[in-house]
Amino acid sequence: MSIFSSILGNAGTVDPQKLQSDYGQLLIDSETIEIGFKLIRDTFVFTNKRLIIIDVQGITGSKTEYLSVSYKSISRFSVETAGTFDLEAELKIWVSGEQTPSIMKRFNKSVNVYEVQKILAKHVLN
Repeated sequence: MSIFSSILGNAGTVDPQKLQSDYGQLLIDSETIEIGFKLIRDTFVFTNKRLIIIDVQGITGSKTEYLSVSYKSISRFSVETAGTFDLEAELKIWVSGEQTPSIMKRFNKSVNVYEVQKILAKHVLN
Protein backbone atom coordinates (compact mmCIF):
# COMPACT_ATOMS: atom_id res chain seq x y z
CA MET A 1 0.00 0.00 0.00
CA SER A 2 1.46 3.35 -0.98
CA ILE A 3 2.06 6.12 1.55
CA PHE A 4 -0.21 8.47 -0.44
CA SER A 5 -3.02 5.92 -0.33
CA SER A 6 -2.49 5.39 3.43
CA ILE A 7 -2.69 9.11 4.14
CA LEU A 8 -6.00 9.28 2.30
CA GLY A 9 -7.36 6.50 4.51
CA ASN A 10 -7.53 3.72 1.92
CA ALA A 11 -7.10 0.10 2.89
CA GLY A 12 -4.77 -2.42 1.27
CA THR A 13 -4.68 -6.22 1.45
CA VAL A 14 -2.67 -7.90 4.24
CA ASP A 15 -1.07 -11.35 4.00
CA PRO A 16 -3.35 -13.87 5.79
CA GLN A 17 -0.34 -15.52 7.48
CA LYS A 18 0.66 -12.16 9.00
CA LEU A 19 -2.93 -11.71 10.20
CA GLN A 20 -2.90 -15.22 11.68
CA SER A 21 0.34 -14.42 13.51
CA ASP A 22 -0.94 -11.08 14.83
CA TYR A 23 -4.57 -11.96 15.62
CA GLY A 24 -4.78 -15.76 15.80
CA GLN A 25 -5.46 -15.55 19.54
CA LEU A 26 -8.84 -13.93 18.75
CA LEU A 27 -10.04 -16.92 16.74
CA ILE A 28 -12.01 -19.91 17.97
CA ASP A 29 -10.88 -23.45 17.11
CA SER A 30 -12.86 -23.87 13.88
CA GLU A 31 -12.32 -20.28 12.68
CA THR A 32 -9.98 -19.37 9.81
CA ILE A 33 -8.95 -16.06 8.26
CA GLU A 34 -10.11 -15.62 4.66
CA ILE A 35 -8.84 -12.11 3.86
CA GLY A 36 -7.82 -8.93 5.70
CA PHE A 37 -7.09 -5.28 5.07
CA LYS A 38 -4.96 -2.63 6.78
CA LEU A 39 -6.07 0.99 7.03
CA ILE A 40 -3.21 3.07 8.46
CA ARG A 41 -3.18 1.58 12.01
CA ASP A 42 -6.53 -0.21 11.89
CA THR A 43 -7.13 -3.67 10.44
CA PHE A 44 -10.24 -5.56 9.46
CA VAL A 45 -10.32 -9.30 9.01
CA PHE A 46 -12.90 -11.49 7.30
CA THR A 47 -12.97 -14.98 8.82
CA ASN A 48 -15.19 -17.91 7.95
CA LYS A 49 -17.41 -16.97 10.95
CA ARG A 50 -17.35 -13.16 11.39
CA LEU A 51 -15.85 -9.80 10.55
CA ILE A 52 -13.27 -8.57 13.08
CA ILE A 53 -12.36 -4.87 13.12
CA ILE A 54 -9.19 -3.99 15.02
CA ASP A 55 -9.28 -0.29 15.94
CA VAL A 56 -5.98 1.06 17.30
CA GLN A 57 -6.79 4.12 19.40
CA GLY A 58 -4.93 7.12 20.78
CA ILE A 59 -1.69 8.80 19.83
CA THR A 60 0.50 6.05 21.23
CA GLY A 61 -1.67 3.22 19.90
CA SER A 62 -1.52 1.42 23.24
CA LYS A 63 -5.32 1.00 23.42
CA THR A 64 -7.02 -1.33 20.95
CA GLU A 65 -10.69 -2.20 20.39
CA TYR A 66 -11.60 -5.55 18.80
CA LEU A 67 -15.09 -5.38 17.28
CA SER A 68 -16.67 -8.67 16.17
CA VAL A 69 -19.61 -8.57 13.78
CA SER A 70 -21.30 -11.89 13.06
CA TYR A 71 -22.29 -12.29 9.44
CA LYS A 72 -25.87 -13.13 10.47
CA SER A 73 -26.23 -9.64 12.01
CA ILE A 74 -25.37 -7.93 8.72
CA SER A 75 -28.65 -6.91 7.09
CA ARG A 76 -27.18 -5.43 3.90
CA PHE A 77 -23.96 -4.17 2.36
CA SER A 78 -22.80 -2.22 -0.66
CA VAL A 79 -19.58 -2.06 -2.63
CA GLU A 80 -18.80 0.95 -4.78
CA THR A 81 -16.03 0.41 -7.30
CA ALA A 82 -13.30 2.95 -8.01
CA GLY A 83 -13.89 5.07 -11.10
CA THR A 84 -11.35 6.33 -13.60
CA PHE A 85 -10.37 9.32 -11.47
CA ASP A 86 -11.23 7.86 -8.05
CA LEU A 87 -8.43 6.59 -5.84
CA GLU A 88 -10.60 4.24 -3.86
CA ALA A 89 -13.52 1.85 -3.74
CA GLU A 90 -15.88 1.87 -0.77
CA LEU A 91 -17.55 -0.78 1.38
CA LYS A 92 -20.61 -0.04 3.52
CA ILE A 93 -22.13 -2.53 5.97
CA TRP A 94 -25.45 -2.16 7.79
CA VAL A 95 -26.00 -4.10 11.00
CA SER A 96 -29.58 -5.27 11.66
CA GLY A 97 -31.93 -2.53 12.81
CA GLU A 98 -29.74 0.42 11.81
CA GLN A 99 -30.74 3.03 9.24
CA THR A 100 -27.24 4.19 8.37
CA PRO A 101 -24.18 2.02 7.66
CA SER A 102 -22.45 0.90 10.85
CA ILE A 103 -19.19 0.25 9.04
CA MET A 104 -17.70 2.22 6.15
CA LYS A 105 -14.24 1.48 4.72
CA ARG A 106 -12.34 2.68 1.68
CA PHE A 107 -10.00 0.46 -0.33
CA ASN A 108 -7.18 1.45 -2.62
CA LYS A 109 -7.16 0.20 -6.22
CA SER A 110 -4.94 -2.77 -5.31
CA VAL A 111 -7.92 -4.40 -3.54
CA ASN A 112 -10.32 -6.45 -5.65
CA VAL A 113 -13.64 -5.15 -4.26
CA TYR A 114 -15.46 -7.87 -6.15
CA GLU A 115 -13.62 -10.41 -3.97
CA VAL A 116 -14.69 -8.50 -0.83
CA GLN A 117 -18.28 -8.51 -2.10
CA LYS A 118 -18.06 -12.24 -2.85
CA ILE A 119 -16.85 -13.05 0.68
CA LEU A 120 -19.64 -10.98 2.26
CA ALA A 121 -22.28 -12.46 -0.05
CA LYS A 122 -21.06 -16.00 0.68
CA HIS A 123 -21.51 -15.52 4.42
CA VAL A 124 -24.44 -13.08 4.64
CA LEU A 125 -26.68 -14.76 2.06
CA ASN A 126 -26.29 -18.31 3.45
